[in-house]
Amino acid sequence: MDFSKIALFSMMKTKMGYLSERQDVLSQNIANVDTPGYQARDLKKLEFENMALDHANKLSMRTSSPAHQQPSQQEADFRAEKIRKTYEMSPTKNKVVIEEQMMKVAETSMQYQATTNLYKKMSEMFKTAIGNR
Repeated sequence: MDFSKIALFSMMKTKMGYLSERQDVLSQNIANVDTPGYQARDLKKLEFENMALDHANKLSMRTSSPAHQQPSQQEADFRAEKIRKTYEMSPTKNKVVIEEQMMKVAETSMQYQATTNLYKKMSEMFKTAIGNR
């Protein structure tokens, strides 16, 4: 069964991609903690609720002939943005607060784990429903 065609699984895949990208950005911040003038970055917050509403309000297109154009799947574009507000700055004008970055890493890790657990539970539910268990 192809779970990627189900909206909830598609949203979870997008969220997991976002969280993975965020971990990369946060690890770059931590790696540059001693770089003079480096400014911490983070990704724009992913609004999961808005994604759910967007998916709920969309009708999916169907094709009745192989010659028809297939509907496109939009990929999310996650862009890093500089963090403007920090409560601490080093003498070298570095704006990376290691404690703050480590808290964000832990939060991102917990969200990723929760999303993978939800993905696993939903796939088990579908397997049970179709009798593959």
